[in-house]
Amino acid sequence: MTQKQQQSLGPDNIHSVLSPGTSSRTLIFPITFLMIAVIGLFYVKWNPYYAKAFTAATTHSIGASIISGKVAVAPAPSWESAIGYATDYFKSVWKAVLLGLLLGSLVQVLIPISWVHKSLGQKSFKSTVLATATALPGMMCSCCAAPVTVGLRNQYASVGSALAFFVANPVLNPATIIFMGFVLSWKFALFRLIGGIILVLAVGTIANRLHTESPDNGSLHAVDYKAEEQTSPPELKSLFIRWMNALWKLIIDTIPAYLIVVLLLGSFRAWLFPAIDPETSNGILTLIGLAVAGTLFVIPTAAEIPIVQTMMDFGLGTGPAVTLMMTLPAVSLPSLLIVKRAFPTKVLEFTIAAVAFIGVVSGLVAMMIL
Repeated sequence: MTQKQQQSLGPDNIHSVLSPGTSSRTLIFPITFLMIAVIGLFYVKWNPYYAKAFTAATTHSIGASIISGKVAVAPAPSWESAIGYATDYFKSVWKAVLLGLLLGSLVQVLIPISWVHKSLGQKSFKSTVLATATALPGMMCSCCAAPVTVGLRNQYASVGSALAFFVANPVLNPATIIFMGFVLSWKFALFRLIGGIILVLAVGTIANRLHTESPDNGSLHAVDYKAEEQTSPPELKSLFIRWMNALWKLIIDTIPAYLIVVLLLGSFRAWLFPAIDPETSNGILTLIGLAVAGTLFVIPTAAEIPIVQTMMDFGLGTGPAVTLMMTLPAVSLPSLLIVKRAFPTKVLEFTIAAVAFIGVVSGLVAMMIL
């Protein structure tokens, strides 16, 4: 996109240029997206989590640690360890991954660019808060939220808003916080809620200030069909072609790296999360090491709860436990690779550092008050 084209699509006139009209036919597409999202989330997230909440309340557990099971240490690095972890992981997330790909592609063809830009496209705290609220019903892990985040960026959501949506999905997941209260304690749940709000809003707000490049930044692919939005709602054939193109691009950008990195992380998880020495488990080096490991490692939704529960049973201190509670769900190496085309490199580097930093600070605070 040329500089002249970028200027013509600036914030002041993007709504008038890209608005698809206000006909009832136009409204069918956003309504269709909403229906698909509600049905998909009910099947994949809301209904299963409703039942799981009763399990957590009555048994004070939601399963074994995906890292080590019910023992203290994960299996040594090997091909079998990699396959075993990847199998367990994808059994937990495959439905949510498919839903994420579906919603991430559909948002690019069913939701008008002008709508997304008006609500989530501003570099304002209000847009960041709105994106955070939008993420709450999703209840997705970072890898499943990543395709939707890419879709929002392609529809001109701002860097800060898209990043807030990305991080808020796993960190402020209402179901996870409820599970955490029943399994770990309501003090942990409250700590996660407060720390999560600080993390999400801080990351989104600061990311907007860091992002000074032109609006497309080489990552906004929705520009291919802007001309169609200027006139009238697209025909169904055109809509289907655009959806397939968006879906295929998401699949290509998501699945290969996703599979490979999950296998690698699963294989070496014993090195990332070694046996706990109770005498040093509350040390600053332990906090830093677990903050880095938690930021990079990949887990399904709410898996941080049994991981922390198991590690505490074998001697992990409260501080490092809170560090993992904050960092494990927030982002992961696979999810960052999925969204790397949608954000400037320095924004992603800042996000990694911010998550690890908040994890360390949370651990230090937890050692004093929990």
